Amino acid sequence: MLVPMSALLLTGGRIVDPANRLDQIADLLLQDGKVVGIGPAVAQSAPPDAVRVDVRGRVVCPGLIDLHVHLREPGQSAKETVATGTAAAARGGFASVVCMPNTSPAIDSASTVAWLQARAAEAGRVNVFVAGAITKAIAGEELASIGALKKAGIVALTDDGHCIQNNEVMRRAMEYARLFDLPVMDHCQDYALVTDGVMHEGYWSTLLGLRGWPAKGEEMIVVRNILLAELTGTPVHCQHLSSAGSVRLLREAKARGVPVSGEACPHHFTLTDAAVAGSEKFWAADGRDVFGVTERGGELPSWPSFDTHFKMNPPLRAAADREALLAGLADGTIEIISSDHAPHCDYEKEVEFDQAPFGITGLETELALSLMQLYHAKRLALLDLIAKFTVAPARLLRLAKGTLSPGADADVTVMDLDREWTFERRDTASKSQNSPFFGWPLKGRAQMTIVGGKIVWQGADS
Repeated sequence: MLVPMSALLLTGGRIVDPANRLDQIADLLLQDGKVVGIGPAVAQSAPPDAVRVDVRGRVVCPGLIDLHVHLREPGQSAKETVATGTAAAARGGFASVVCMPNTSPAIDSASTVAWLQARAAEAGRVNVFVAGAITKAIAGEELASIGALKKAGIVALTDDGHCIQNNEVMRRAMEYARLFDLPVMDHCQDYALVTDGVMHEGYWSTLLGLRGWPAKGEEMIVVRNILLAELTGTPVHCQHLSSAGSVRLLREAKARGVPVSGEACPHHFTLTDAAVAGSEKFWAADGRDVFGVTERGGELPSWPSFDTHFKMNPPLRAAADREALLAGLADGTIEIISSDHAPHCDYEKEVEFDQAPFGITGLETELALSLMQLYHAKRLALLDLIAKFTVAPARLLRLAKGTLSPGADADVTVMDLDREWTFERRDTASKSQNSPFFGWPLKGRAQMTIVGGKIVWQGADS
């Protein structure tokens, strides 16, 4: 529920602002939708009617940004709506989301962008930015009206959910994107290699008798994008990377100065393909079994789960791929973390594994899983982790977000790094419940989400 106020003073928190390399205990004053300042003096300058919130023991950072979210409107409101999706984002600590264009109809015209912007203004709990389709109807054949989409207010181009297979079409799209200063984000999937695969091609797909999805099907398009970025000079962002080969290719290309970037999702750097068999192992960096799951020696359980909540695109991959993603996040090769929040109705997932749609929800568990796998596991400093949710996506999308500099928009996330909690089905704000993480013990949680200086979500124990 929105809490109206003209001024908000957060006192005693640990201010972490990667954009300014700031990590200190201080007060933060927000007024009239903007950041006024940080430090001991701001409390004295706060107006008498300012709402004061004691956040001692909590981290206060720029409002988190998720640049890869499916809100499903228009046309798929049985799965999710702008209202429910942004409510889930607020609960997860996200002040801004970028919605993907693979809706019905696709977001490939200025009129559809305008409709969605109006819907977000009416029902959105957080900032909603719109990504436009690269091609008409996301069919991969004919370019959408990129200039009109830019004028309508999109912040990026992507055919997410699909991948342009024609390299000439992709080249022209990148050239047009450069003219209009729009980042290109690509779902990396070579259809000829992937064919009808439903899970990672490897040990478990063979044992389970499920059609395999080779990692090379992703890596082939990552290579394509690197080559086109070199050719056109247009930056390209590779979405939801899942394989060790993709991380290696990205690292080598960035070392050569190629304008390419990538993102990783918590499910890919937390889970492996063994989860489909019900034989997953969840290990901390020090080898400790953090979830109490017993080592099973790689043997097939007596009753494989075939749980469709572990079916996503790209698929969960092998342990070596998971470790490569974590290493890529730790060394800066992968600059951004996103959820790829992809809600589906229960009846769509309650079918045979082959027939179920790809995708899971993720906005409400994204922060905790990232903290556990990267910060608590001592792979990444807190400042560097928060950068992957704030300044890095803001920089890619050219958004005036992701910082607590004076005059910046008053978007703020307050989190408790050590809060232990369990993600329960009854607690989700999303319209859909296709998450593999229900019942998981988690550590770290958003306690308050502030958008434009207004509290849009606050935990009961905040």
